[in-house]
Amino acid sequence: MSEQQVQLGHRVPDFTLPTTSGENISLGQFRGKKVVIYFYPKDSTPACTQQACDFRDSTGYFADKGAVIIGISADNVKSHQKFADKHALPFPLLADTDKEVSRLFGVWQLKKMYGREFEGIVRSTFLIDEQGILVKEWRKVKVGGHVDEVLQAISEN
Repeated sequence: MSEQQVQLGHRVPDFTLPTTSGENISLGQFRGKKVVIYFYPKDSTPACTQQACDFRDSTGYFADKGAVIIGISADNVKSHQKFADKHALPFPLLADTDKEVSRLFGVWQLKKMYGREFEGIVRSTFLIDEQGILVKEWRKVKVGGHVDEVLQAISEN
């Protein structure tokens, strides 16, 4: 995969990652549907759990708008399976353990917390239209109210 990052108004390159179901999922298999991809830092942490449950609780609204939800983090499939099972998540969580897709979307960055620097995923969400074009992005997401913002954007696109 190239070092090129996704850009608003451009087609998102196809990618394939392993998922909680044990199979691989490709972005291209969702052509014809709107796709919400949300990147989150870590399974089973408080904000990530809240975000996943917020998306879970709104899954029907997204489906009514012809949209699918995909969660991505750098955790492995086993971690994703535990997280998805514990919270009854009805959408796939993809394991980006080599961080290629996170880099493609520009969300793998140097972060600072408690005076410490480390690399990790910056919580971000992307809306891709039925033709595979990136139509909206939210970077450095705050969890509260975020799912409602995404639903609003889907209604407008």
